[in-house]
Amino acid sequence: MEQCLFCLINNNTIPSKKIYEDSYSCVFLDKAEDVNYHMLAIPKKHISNILDCDGETLIHLTNAVQTVSRHCIKCGFSGINILNANGKDAGQSIAHFHIHLIPRKKGDNINAWPNFDECSVSLEDAYALLKIN
Repeated sequence: MEQCLFCLINNNTIPSKKIYEDSYSCVFLDKAEDVNYHMLAIPKKHISNILDCDGETLIHLTNAVQTVSRHCIKCGFSGINILNANGKDAGQSIAHFHIHLIPRKKGDNINAWPNFDECSVSLEDAYALLKIN
């Protein structure tokens, strides 16, 4: 059975550039080198995505994301994109919950927002489907 890439990075089987680590999570530089300073934050235990994540792990991962984000500001960045996809249909490429961190500076010419087409569902229909009672 093939092991999860992020679990292998977490247990140091695959070397990485870890930026931050605590008992519950770690943040490391993305080897894809697709955008400057791109990092990934993961829970140390294997969890497929946010839908399967327990509250305690989610809190610790969110705290790690905030710690690294604040550190980026201290390093001279002026903002940060925090991105996440859950499930294949949402574009999740590795089935281990992860959050992308992309530190930003004015004029960096990074477009981190997808280009959406026009909505085909009315606001009222969306509200009727998604409202939690």
